[in-house]
Amino acid sequence: MPLALFALTIAAYAIGTTEFVIVGLLPTVANDLHITLPLAGLIVSVYALGVTFGAPILTALTGRIERKPLMLGLMALFIIGHIIAALSPGYEVLLIARVVSAFAHGVFFSVGSTIAADLVPENRRASAIAMMFMGLTVAIVTGVPLGTFIGQTFGWRTTFAAVAGLGVIAFAGIAFLLPSNLKKAPPASIGEQIRVLATGRLLLVYAMTALGYGGTFVAFTFLAPILEQITGFASSAVGLILMLYGVAIAIGNVVGGRISNRDPVKALTFLFIAQALVLVLFGFTAVSPWLTIPTLAILGFLSFANVPGLQLYVVQLARGLRPNAVDVASALNIAAFNLGIAMGAWVGGLVVESRFGLGATPFVAAALVTVALGLTIRSGALDRRSIPNAAAACSAA
Repeated sequence: MPLALFALTIAAYAIGTTEFVIVGLLPTVANDLHITLPLAGLIVSVYALGVTFGAPILTALTGRIERKPLMLGLMALFIIGHIIAALSPGYEVLLIARVVSAFAHGVFFSVGSTIAADLVPENRRASAIAMMFMGLTVAIVTGVPLGTFIGQTFGWRTTFAAVAGLGVIAFAGIAFLLPSNLKKAPPASIGEQIRVLATGRLLLVYAMTALGYGGTFVAFTFLAPILEQITGFASSAVGLILMLYGVAIAIGNVVGGRISNRDPVKALTFLFIAQALVLVLFGFTAVSPWLTIPTLAILGFLSFANVPGLQLYVVQLARGLRPNAVDVASALNIAAFNLGIAMGAWVGGLVVESRFGLGATPFVAAALVTVALGLTIRSGALDRRSIPNAAAACSAA
């Protein structure tokens, strides 16, 4: 893999850390700012919404900027957002800082995916995307627990300052390692951007992303209470189990990229089948500590294994169907990932509050992933039956 990919991976690590670490710091932030826990929870929601809506809009607005200056500008924006967060005197300023950071997040992953794919030969594009996303998955394993520890020990503002430091390292890596002659698609017109949203094939993949990736979060969002209340683990053991889950996520992301290189639809079909089955299995094994551990290891492996294939598939289809708006199409898929997270957490909350309770969340998650499987099979069938030129472009990309 080119060294430039490692610069993107470091940046993804910093972004992944800030996306997930706030969850572990919510009680600390709430106590320090004298706000309720639900109000502190809006810090997470505002960030997700900033990514969801900022990614496609800002990607379109920055289409005329050369790729390397754009990536440097995004990391500068990321650093500024975290400096503001570290110095924020109150809740309102912290929310603004999170929105600023979220804008950098959305555009980085949408544009970064196309850059990563262009840095390698065609048969290694999914692996390159997986390499970049590995920074995000490794952040779940190391950055999040370390950032939570720093915040609980030295204050949550110190965590944001540390993440700003990661942003500086990523900025330097991009400045020194990313080529200056990166390919840039012609900027999409407003009409072309609208046509992306009106392209049924792309909308189908966005639904696959939201349901296939986000469906898992119905159970994952409430994994800690499941482990404590249903499986019977002590709260002190949950952190170690989540670290194991994160390691499995990182491995699955790399393997998912490799198996998606040649035929992402075929790989996604297999992954969604396996994911749905393991979620159902978890619904039964959650009552046993001995069976829960291996089940969660497999589930963690599958949870991010579909990410490279989903992102590569969107890029492939966009190059064939909307070649002047590839970055916009990629950004909309990043938005779909975040919508899936928000949807999964919301649906999971409804299930927990219902008469079915915590134990039903894996089964509902499996149902959503099964819908994604059906959409994937449908999309593959459309690939085979579509206009020959479009199908050829998709398979060649």
